[in-house]
Amino acid sequence: MKVLVVEDDKISRKTLSLYARNTGYEPIAAADGKEALKLWHEHRPRIILTDWNMPVMDGLELISRVRASEGDEYTYIIMITSRDDSTDLIRGFESGVDDYLTKPVDKSELLVRLKASERIFSLQSKDTVIFAMAKLAETRDPETGLHLERIQSYCRIVSEFLLRNSMYQDIVNRRFIDDIYSTSPLHDIGKVGIPDHILLKPGRLDEEEFEIMKTHTTIGYDTLKSTIQQNPKANYLRMSADIARYHHEKWNGSGYPDGLAGEDIPLASRILAVADVYDALASKRVYKDAFSHEKTRAIIRDGKGSHFDPTLVDVFLECEDEFIETLERFREV
Repeated sequence: MKVLVVEDDKISRKTLSLYARNTGYEPIAAADGKEALKLWHEHRPRIILTDWNMPVMDGLELISRVRASEGDEYTYIIMITSRDDSTDLIRGFESGVDDYLTKPVDKSELLVRLKASERIFSLQSKDTVIFAMAKLAETRDPETGLHLERIQSYCRIVSEFLLRNSMYQDIVNRRFIDDIYSTSPLHDIGKVGIPDHILLKPGRLDEEEFEIMKTHTTIGYDTLKSTIQQNPKANYLRMSADIARYHHEKWNGSGYPDGLAGEDIPLASRILAVADVYDALASKRVYKDAFSHEKTRAIIRDGKGSHFDPTLVDVFLECEDEFIETLERFREV
């Protein structure tokens, strides 16, 4: 496994590279953040060991740029620093640091941290299984196309904005962002329990059919809740169940299945609601053409405080260029 070692001190850089090589890793060395970013794009190492203070580009800027570009393949980042002030450490974590090593680096401690990163990568198989489950459910509805990929991206855009701006800070952290990205594709998994003549109907549903369609929320919740009983410590499963059940709730309490209102609706479900409605409106369906971004934007803005969390509508408006970019990147062909 490749490890990118980023350290401006030549002796330290060579020592860390030697430690990594002697423990079975393939080191790639850089003297500053700018060089490291170039090497990261070229080689895509799974692990970065980086100093904080460096010329040209420091460790925090390097991490921010990696996080903005990494896509689905996660890079584990260990910051090497002599800083121990809690404010600095928090800044690092908020920028995307996974772990810290204190200077001078102990070889045995470095090995432990590297092995810990490998355990994290093994958990990525969990995300693969989740996405496969969601894709399997999606095959029942051929109209959805790249909907899941767009939903993941929209949810990450909103969540990253919340974290950067210390909004809902008692809820939103790096783990929240990772979990909503992983679990958001399961929001409609309950549609596996909806009869084909309703799910695949090209026109509008009548009242009775719509009542049946609404049960996809509780079917999905019950399915995912059963997995929680087997894995009670898996927070991401709780989030997936909440998203499945509550993503059609509305801020004013007029949604379904439970008529929850305001902050009684879990935050992840409120984020998913904005993402899902945006994608449904801005994408072409068999029963409608795609709405323009401007028309979609106006509908979401008009739903502020009624359908949607007002704060999240404001975030959407701040991030709308990123929504457009995602829509273009995952556009149907």
